[in-house]
Amino acid sequence: MSFKAVSREIGGVTVIDMDGRITLGEGGTLLRDLIREKLDGGHKKIVMNLAGINYIDSTGLGELVSGYRLLKSQGGELKLMNLNKKVSDLLQITRLYAVFDIHNDEAQAVASFHT
Repeated sequence: MSFKAVSREIGGVTVIDMDGRITLGEGGTLLRDLIREKLDGGHKKIVMNLAGINYIDSTGLGELVSGYRLLKSQGGELKLMNLNKKVSDLLQITRLYAVFDIHNDEAQAVASFHT
């Protein structure tokens, strides 16, 4: 299964709905390009909806962290939402759960930018 992403805007926040795998090669590269494209377009509030992501390898994790750091360095924020058990466990094991702002609800994730 390949990586697919569709973005939409909700109240000034970009929500990126992702599906597939974030791995070395296609998924990781597309994710990096998508984050840079959004940032270049002036979108600095991004929520990544990981509900459709069934696998992330170390390269994919690196791309998430890289995107987080890039946005933060430009005055933006990257938040994650709807992690499945596998992805949640992976973030716990790697201690990245403490780095990302993670939400289970879209309205809550979008509202968290306005507090």
